[in-house]
Amino acid sequence: MTTASNNAETAAAVRIPLIGETAPAFKAHTTQGPLDFPKDYEGRWVILFSHPADFTPVCTTEFMTFATMMPEFKALNCELVGLSIDSHYAHIAWLRTIKEKIRYKDMVNVEVTFPLIADVKMDVARAYGMVQPGASDTQAVRAVFLIDPKAKIRAVLYYPLSNGRNFPEIKRLLIALQTSDQFGCATPADWQPGEDVIVPPPGSCGTAKARMEKPDPDAYALDWFMTFKKLPRERLNLSSASKP
Repeated sequence: MTTASNNAETAAAVRIPLIGETAPAFKAHTTQGPLDFPKDYEGRWVILFSHPADFTPVCTTEFMTFATMMPEFKALNCELVGLSIDSHYAHIAWLRTIKEKIRYKDMVNVEVTFPLIADVKMDVARAYGMVQPGASDTQAVRAVFLIDPKAKIRAVLYYPLSNGRNFPEIKRLLIALQTSDQFGCATPADWQPGEDVIVPPPGSCGTAKARMEKPDPDAYALDWFMTFKKLPRERLNLSSASKP
């Protein structure tokens, strides 16, 4: 069998957990001690993300950015958990190097205090579809899983090895998910906290007619299926530390 055939079969076998599914459980050793996931994070949101390797430049900029934004995510009841298939000792050496030697933009002396999983055997990476043979057999792609307080996967983002993630977008998406849960609404394209949200479409002809003939005074309908409602930022209970 050719290498191409092997890669094709392996790629076909990669199973990515889907939105709405329960996050795969695992136990692992991290830079912050043992981790029982998702049990240790019951009642909180989690951003579980992978990176290709320690001591690589793109990953270094990402970890510095996440570490700097960590208080903003905590203000949103969200914890960060990183992963790569490097060893525990490589993780420690890399994080020390970041703190002691690396300056990126206005970030310097950055200490990474969220857990970084050592996954040398790739058990966790495979459970989350982070190792994709078309990109690499030995490194995880840049996966991001947003997991809610009930351990359900709510969003999945994948970036290639060569390109860093957009961290304001990850935070914006987290706020949008929390807003949809709290207010039973949807958010339109490019939505930012404080902007109008979308009321779910009516489920029957009668409801659609009523919506157009007797509109909600706090909402405005562009058509029967497309209704917006104002949702001021102060109603979202976002702390000052969590501004996008």
